[in-house]
Amino acid sequence: MSAVATVVGTGKHTYEVHEDWMRPPEGWEVMAASVTVDSNGRVYCFNRSQEHPVLIFDRDGNFLSSWGAGLFAFPHTIRADKDDNLWLVDRDHAQMMLFTPSGKLLRTIGARGVRSDTGVAPDYAKSDAWKYVTHGGGPFNLPTDIDLNPAGEMFVTDGYGNARVHKFAADGTHLTSWGEPGTGAGEFNLPHSVWIDRRGRVLVADRENDRVQVFDQNGKLLTIWSTKLIGPAVIYVDADDIVYIVEHNAGLVSVLTLEGERLAQWGDPSFKSCHGICCDSHGDLYVVRAGPWGRRRRVVKHVRLLT
Repeated sequence: MSAVATVVGTGKHTYEVHEDWMRPPEGWEVMAASVTVDSNGRVYCFNRSQEHPVLIFDRDGNFLSSWGAGLFAFPHTIRADKDDNLWLVDRDHAQMMLFTPSGKLLRTIGARGVRSDTGVAPDYAKSDAWKYVTHGGGPFNLPTDIDLNPAGEMFVTDGYGNARVHKFAADGTHLTSWGEPGTGAGEFNLPHSVWIDRRGRVLVADRENDRVQVFDQNGKLLTIWSTKLIGPAVIYVDADDIVYIVEHNAGLVSVLTLEGERLAQWGDPSFKSCHGICCDSHGDLYVVRAGPWGRRRRVVKHVRLLT
């Protein structure tokens, strides 16, 4: 652990930051894209490495195992489901893949490398592709995130090369999509994350519009959170309905209510490019961000302090 730990946050949302919590094998390259925690407290890092893309750690940061070599083009999101299986979003393969914790592939949504017509050049796969989207298209064009409702229906944000949310039945049938590029209500500029809250609402991090938009499950806009956010990248909601958001374009972490009211915030511009956040059963946070090791992102643990 860090010799001198920084304390961040306020009130019930105060944490001790451990910069060097993550201890991968010596010499392994780590460029973290996303993080998730299963019900047993194992921490999974989706890593932009061809050799070691899925890294698994215990709560203390001890390395347990890895898998997935050569399977992914551009790791973007990892999310543990209620059965501790893992949804992984590969942005550039345009696929959502479900794996067991040990790396056995269970199902795939999307055809590898097939990109819908959105006005973006078919061979353009950079992070500013959202600027060239002229119209919404079907699934998928550089997708970003996935979440499921209790019935197993899937909601996918299709953001870098598209400007839509897609809804699928539990069997993978495409049901509906909504969204067009723009800044108006219900429009998107890089929908980067999706979360289904316990009210059944679809929370969408509309990253380059600096906002969260809230919809029903058929795409009807319910509200837009008025709290100022700077490039909200990933949404996580804990068992107490507390919302955690990393603000990619400002290097901030915000803690909010389900009404979008901010409860706490910390960070600074040197942490720009924050790209993941989740919470374990102890209330500790795992945040994907840059740090003193340079621009490369790692998973930083925030141990919750009881106040």
